[in-house]
Amino acid sequence: MNRRALAVAILAGGRARRLGGVNKGALEIGGAAIVDRQLAVLRSVASDIFVVGGPDPLWTARGLRVVPDDITGAGPLGGIYTALVHSPAERTLVVGCDMPFLAADVLHRLASIDDADVVVARSDRGVEPLCAVYSRACAAEIRERLARGAYEASTLPAGVRVVEVGVDRALVFLNVNTPHDYERAKGLVERQPEPDEDRITTGRARPMTDPAS
Repeated sequence: MNRRALAVAILAGGRARRLGGVNKGALEIGGAAIVDRQLAVLRSVASDIFVVGGPDPLWTARGLRVVPDDITGAGPLGGIYTALVHSPAERTLVVGCDMPFLAADVLHRLASIDDADVVVARSDRGVEPLCAVYSRACAAEIRERLARGAYEASTLPAGVRVVEVGVDRALVFLNVNTPHDYERAKGLVERQPEPDEDRITTGRARPMTDPAS
């Protein structure tokens, strides 16, 4: 895998109201901030890592470039769009800032499939749009949806080639949205399983869809 052919965007545009407005990347789990747990994994995938969201010393202290959302109030899909149009690479791995258990083997698997416009993890709860690689070719269709007020990130871009990679480790996709989530994550960290590549199923291509469908 060519690390220079891929960039990483950490989406951090949410207001974290249920957590009192705290920067979720700063929450400590297992003695380390979520952002530091993420960077330990993400730096093995790509050398260019940036943040989509508001300015915060948490990011700048770690040498991370911060890009503000181009379209405010558009949720994670707006963040994905901003990531694609400001990414220095043709392909961008997008992750949420509140995912403390990202696994290197899963991300490397997603990044290694370079003949698709979207490579997305699929768990037992469905596709995981905030653990996916998008090409810049997705930006125009996403922009059109945002203009219509269609903000559902789990609806993947139409008219492009999509590959889904099955991952049956729900812990990888756990995110911290509420105080309950935070306490659960802290409780899980001591018994976090080691990455197991056998639990990643073969990538499954989804047929191209008509953007008008």
